[in-house]
Amino acid sequence: MSNINAENWEPKILAFACNWCTYTGADLAGLNRMKYPDNVRVIRVPCSGRVNPQYILRGFQKGYDGVMVCGCHPGDCHYTSGNYFTRRRFLLMKRLLEYAGIEEGRFQARWISGAEAAKFRDTMQKVTDEIRSLGPNKRMKEAVSNG
Repeated sequence: MSNINAENWEPKILAFACNWCTYTGADLAGLNRMKYPDNVRVIRVPCSGRVNPQYILRGFQKGYDGVMVCGCHPGDCHYTSGNYFTRRRFLLMKRLLEYAGIEEGRFQARWISGAEAAKFRDTMQKVTDEIRSLGPNKRMKEAVSNG
């Protein structure tokens, strides 16, 4: 019976989206009736640079199988340098999550502008497929429940 559940399993993905670019791209995708996976939860943030690393860890602790931070393309940030902070934090978070035993690919950063609705849709589908191939996130849940 657990094999049936494994076949029907869909990853839960949390996406923090910059208000000025990625969230606008998601909105444009919706206006154009572009479908992306229902299992992606989008949280609008003022800037990708404002996503505290604790939010990323909390997403994994709450049972998300993948977490994304999405923002403006480098050089196009509404707040001038927010996405540069995101890029630096991304590298540090990847190392921290790797140390914690989280597989590479469960945490991702993407740059999507407000005019790139199709890129938003395609990115959400691609990331969902990548996380699906990794299977459920058991590592972070184990670490939380054991300690």
